[in-house]
Amino acid sequence: MRKVLVRILLSLPGSWLVAVSGRTPLTIEGRTLDPRLQFLSAMAKRQPSLASLSPDDARKAAAEGLALLEAEPAHDIDVANMLLPIEGGRPIPVRTYKPRLPNRLVPTLVYFHMGGCVIGDLDTCHTFCSQIAYRAGCLVVSVDYRLAPEHKFPAAIDDALAAFRWVRQHAKTLGGNPAIVAVGGDSAGGYLSAVIAQELKRSNEKPPVLQMLIYPVVDWLSETASMKTFGDAYPLTTPIMDYFRKHYFTDVMDEARDLRASPGLANDLAGLPPALIYTAGHDPLVDQGRDYAEALKVAGVPVIYRCYEHLSHAFTAMGGAVPRARVALNEIIEDLRRAIG
Repeated sequence: MRKVLVRILLSLPGSWLVAVSGRTPLTIEGRTLDPRLQFLSAMAKRQPSLASLSPDDARKAAAEGLALLEAEPAHDIDVANMLLPIEGGRPIPVRTYKPRLPNRLVPTLVYFHMGGCVIGDLDTCHTFCSQIAYRAGCLVVSVDYRLAPEHKFPAAIDDALAAFRWVRQHAKTLGGNPAIVAVGGDSAGGYLSAVIAQELKRSNEKPPVLQMLIYPVVDWLSETASMKTFGDAYPLTTPIMDYFRKHYFTDVMDEARDLRASPGLANDLAGLPPALIYTAGHDPLVDQGRDYAEALKVAGVPVIYRCYEHLSHAFTAMGGAVPRARVALNEIIEDLRRAIG
């Protein structure tokens, strides 16, 4: 019932949504926030911030909130949960999404969900992963990496690297083409993806064929202008970033300078795989994604960069309620299909 009510409200004219949530459109640095997101932002300010909750309660609150905005998953694909039997380590839970393309090994995308390495799970990106599989014709392997504070840095990185290596080695058994394995994710998942690309380069291993980074965090100590300008944005705020940082690291000032924590600090980006990088205009992380895209270009890495100026962080989970988010997601999936399909 709550989901139905939210959808009805968000279907009302944008002028009404703006009127009840601020009287005038929210425009910062020439970027006007989508009226539906402005309305959601106003409603969110009536609730406790995630930064005030325990990690367990924050996970529950985030999951419930995003579920109200999510679209229906694609159905004409095969979905399965499994455990990756990592040699010498704990099994890593994953969810696979396989397009129904018989007698064909398809490109593979290893995907990591958002959540600041503190919240989120396989359900967080379920709809988006299903749509990637269906529309891009890719096998998607979504990874349930360990979260902080139960598992501090670098546990998430260790899981991400182990999962990527296992999937590439065994892609054929899953129906994927082992020669075409990409990596991608949103927010913290984009961060993990960027680190995988860099770590494999540093260890002289075969890189992913592509890195897809959606509003990634690439510098946990970033003080770019957008961290302040959009510090009160919805749904990611600067205090929530501080909350994630506090839980993820044991010693922030020391560990956050590690390139496995902040890949944006790397001096040598030459030779990294081609990148698809996307940002949201009303997001504290918008400068990070833009700057990393530019640095990759300067290093000679092929990059497609798009900023969705009217959207906010976490739009990958808003396709059911925000039409502009749905359009953006379709464009991202089409970029991916063209790049590796």
